[in-house]
Amino acid sequence: MELRRRLNLLSVAIAATPLVLAACTADSKPDGRRAGEQAASLELLVTPADQARDVPISAEVGTAVKGGRVTAVRITDDKGNQVQAEPREDASAWVPSKPLQPRRTYTAEVTATTDAGKTVTQKTTFTTMPKSTKPAITSTLYFSNGRTYGTAMPVTVAFDPPVAKEARADVQRRLFVKTDPPQPGAWSWVADGSQVYYRAPDFWRPGTTISVRSALQGLPIGKGRVGDADRTATSKVGHQVALEIDNRTKQMSVLRDGKVIRKIPVSLGKSSTPTSSGKMVIMEKHEYTTFDTRGEPDGGYVVDVQDAQRLTWGGEFIHGAPWSVGDQGSRNVSHGCTNISASAANWLMGVTQVGDLVTVKGTEVTLDAGNGWTAWNVGWDEFVKGSALPVPAGLRPAPAQAPPPGTVVGASPAPVPSGTGG
Repeated sequence: MELRRRLNLLSVAIAATPLVLAACTADSKPDGRRAGEQAASLELLVTPADQARDVPISAEVGTAVKGGRVTAVRITDDKGNQVQAEPREDASAWVPSKPLQPRRTYTAEVTATTDAGKTVTQKTTFTTMPKSTKPAITSTLYFSNGRTYGTAMPVTVAFDPPVAKEARADVQRRLFVKTDPPQPGAWSWVADGSQVYYRAPDFWRPGTTISVRSALQGLPIGKGRVGDADRTATSKVGHQVALEIDNRTKQMSVLRDGKVIRKIPVSLGKSSTPTSSGKMVIMEKHEYTTFDTRGEPDGGYVVDVQDAQRLTWGGEFIHGAPWSVGDQGSRNVSHGCTNISASAANWLMGVTQVGDLVTVKGTEVTLDAGNGWTAWNVGWDEFVKGSALPVPAGLRPAPAQAPPPGTVVGASPAPVPSGTGG
């Protein structure tokens, strides 16, 4: 597969096949002149620096070339074993397919070649640091292997504690997404650094394969912490399914591939515990679960529910609620959830996928950023502002247009926390 040049690897969507780690070209010519003399205009810098010590196990082999291009890379450990690596799309570095080992010595040989066929080879040998004693930032990749997801599924990585603003670029640089067929996207951080999302400007095309690597193990994150693990997953995108919930009509429209296949009466959150309006994504599906809100504001109850689908971290679900069937379609009585009949909830579980878009409109409060996977709750122009790295040229928002004379620009009200379950 050719590298997609227009993508900026800093927002990481690797599309290259693993580089063939070929043997390096000899550094001398038959006439006795050194390669560097024959190719005086070819400059190659390789990192880490030769004889560097205490190198993080997340290290990459960086290459900076002037007057040519990298044509061969070979990385070996101190036992002579070859280390597999893949190039970043801009060829700025070769990323080992697995984290390096602590207290080990590695050698990288890199060859660059001019268009005229002249070559130069550089070698660097470096030693990794001992196993870190710094506390790890726990990362969670909300993208599992071998699943089928909805077309609105954002690749989500969550962090505990949140990542400080000054460390986000380093973390983002180690998050990789590849799509087949290619569908470029970008990363965007929630303001507090607790989550980062990856999505494309438009929904994923059904049938797309998405491969993800969260390569954070041993990565220095700020001054006092390191990344906890290296995780990978590959899954597919299924049919386009969307749910549209209108508080005015108290109806849910279920759409598959753009066509309404059923309308379901609903009862949303009552005025003291309103349902959030906004664009959410189905995060979890449970055939059976228990809501326990003891100790929470406006809570204090324990109830068993069936066929529950989570929409927010704050506890908003779509679920079967036989106790409110008489109110569904006419009156809001829940604690923030979307109540539907038991039969409708059972049917809906067989239609939806984790990653399907759910749009709620017309309620008293708006969805808070980060309360769930809220990557679609803003437009693309706003979404890419959350990237800690430059956004690829083809994905940047259009230049802002000056508002017409007399336009009054105001701010939206602050979101109000949603209810929890019910």
